[in-house]
Amino acid sequence: MITARTRLAAVIGDPVRHSLSPAIHRAGFESTGADWTMVAFEVAAGDARRAVEAMRTLGIGGLSVTMPHKADVAAAVEEVDDAAAALASVNTVVLRDDGTTFGASTDGQGFVDSVIASGVELTHSTAVVLGAGAAARSIIDALGRAGVADVAIVNRTTERARSAAELSDVARVGGLDDVGAATLLVNTTSVGMGTDEVPIDPRLLRAGIVVADIVYHPLDTALLRAARTAGADTIDGLGMLVHQAVLQQELWTGHRPDPAAMRAAAEAELAARA
Repeated sequence: MITARTRLAAVIGDPVRHSLSPAIHRAGFESTGADWTMVAFEVAAGDARRAVEAMRTLGIGGLSVTMPHKADVAAAVEEVDDAAAALASVNTVVLRDDGTTFGASTDGQGFVDSVIASGVELTHSTAVVLGAGAAARSIIDALGRAGVADVAIVNRTTERARSAAELSDVARVGGLDDVGAATLLVNTTSVGMGTDEVPIDPRLLRAGIVVADIVYHPLDTALLRAARTAGADTIDGLGMLVHQAVLQQELWTGHRPDPAAMRAAAEAELAARA
């Protein structure tokens, strides 16, 4: 029950009405008994700094930040963690007791945690990342921090792949021929979002590789279906969304919520929208 003592977290973005974050985070707060709730605020592009300042005025304890605000928020907070500094991007803001704001990037580590939760050993593994956008960059940074030995970046624009590779000593510009030796293939592109498209030739897929897709609409993408047909293990995009939210709540409340409860809430919300 919401009372005058309930702490507030908010997700900000433009657009944000489609966000699963309120459902995911409310389930997480309930799992720990934290007297928190979450709402969504549509914040127009360019107004991110004002949203961060409003945290102090309104006593908003935490922000979850989506596009297009992550870079602006990184510039607006007083302190950031190592990942946020490397990426110049913040997806989580904590309002500290002294009124200062701390920014973090939990997206990449959320992906890593979802892979580990699936039983995959990342240390000394090799990965191929499809794409070089914001999501790819956070994952490349986190894979390097997780002890992956080699990260090959495959992107239509070589310059963007080269820029992303600068995030980690183990990352490099790669090609589809790297898939043959990889233990992990990650699709960070939008290919397959709401369509039956597959971002690579399915004949490159095989048993012995783990295929992860960060797309979660649909949850079971054409890439994941093709991977299973080829005998590969798969990880869907909801894992990254849930596990980055777990990390956000730990930063806001100091308590670790139940990922299973949060995923169940996300699946229920997706089913209700179908």
